[in-house]
Amino acid sequence: MNDIFARHPILLVSLVKIVVLMFVLMTSLAYLVWLERKVAAHIQGRWGPYRVGPHGLMQPLADALKFLFKEDTTPAGADRFVYFLAPFLTLSLAISTIALIPFGPGAVQIFGQRTPLVIANVNIGLLAVFAITSIGVYGVALAGWSSNNKYSLLGGLRSAAQMISYELSLTMSVAGVLLLAGTFNMSEIITAQSGYTWGFLPRWNLLSPTAPQLLGFFCYFVAAVAETNRLPFDLAEAESELVAGFHTEYSSFKFAMFFMGEYASMITVSCLATILFFGGWLSPFPQTGAFAWARYLPAAAIGVAGVALVLNGLRYSTTWGRVMLPVLGILLCALAGLFARPGSVNFVQGPLWFVLKVLVILFVYMWVRWTLPRFRYDQLMGIGWKFLLPVALANIVLTSLAVVLHK
Repeated sequence: MNDIFARHPILLVSLVKIVVLMFVLMTSLAYLVWLERKVAAHIQGRWGPYRVGPHGLMQPLADALKFLFKEDTTPAGADRFVYFLAPFLTLSLAISTIALIPFGPGAVQIFGQRTPLVIANVNIGLLAVFAITSIGVYGVALAGWSSNNKYSLLGGLRSAAQMISYELSLTMSVAGVLLLAGTFNMSEIITAQSGYTWGFLPRWNLLSPTAPQLLGFFCYFVAAVAETNRLPFDLAEAESELVAGFHTEYSSFKFAMFFMGEYASMITVSCLATILFFGGWLSPFPQTGAFAWARYLPAAAIGVAGVALVLNGLRYSTTWGRVMLPVLGILLCALAGLFARPGSVNFVQGPLWFVLKVLVILFVYMWVRWTLPRFRYDQLMGIGWKFLLPVALANIVLTSLAVVLHK
């Protein structure tokens, strides 16, 4: 093994990047659930998790232990191979797409090898992401069929019809971006959005001077919410009708894998929205002249968050909170100081802007879930075929015309 790594060091570099990305992704999935519960609670005037650790920060660990030790049951009449395959397929496909997401313009040195901030930088990256995500419908459909439960079967059928219907609108909504960028490579799509209109307005595809992709982003976001089976498009899990839909017969960690796959898909969708419509890692502010100070904004935001944690921790109601929160705040302040150094400020601001944009989109995801009521199934299919698809087609026609006239 050492001989293989010595002859092909890029394999060792790729392995390190995969391990780091998996650790960050799994931690993000756990705390994304915590964040959604907090957002939902505050929208509805509740506290949300707050008992397990300060502000409930240890709740994800408690949830993981609960799922790990919960009784694992399997229906007597289930197709065991397909029943166990479905959650694994759902989670693995959702995670695989993250490998194609570029998180920054720079590169890092790992064991002497210079490597970009992406695991697989392929020229057809966007096409590969859509190809992988389109297979995700099999996880839900197979789970519903293999459970030997009519509620599960109906949930699986609903989800299959829904995901296939909205997948067409989802892929067509990004055609305008491809016409503007002229490439499937996601790093090049971001680079094509460089520059500013009138010296201060970013040339993101959403605000493109050639053809603003407002319609494209609207179609993309609505279709993405439906693709991930989130409210108001969660007809596959409608508990008022189907108990829990396709995962009714699942328990323990298999049950958790479906939700991990859902949140991983949310992260993928938010990353793609950032890349396609919001300039990826590009700063919304010019980096020269009167806006030169803007390069320190990400580090300053981390520093402010650190100071807020320290102040909140000093007056927290429990001893554990008065210790944990100031320690986390001091670590954030130290991280902000590291990021503000001249040697690192230009390198880190790209990934930090990228993550900030992704978090904003994820927040809107949660906001929509806890604001809008569930559609009826006929309304859901009508929106996809009678409204969203024609709007996506109109966006392609208008963008094509604008690109031809611009040339």
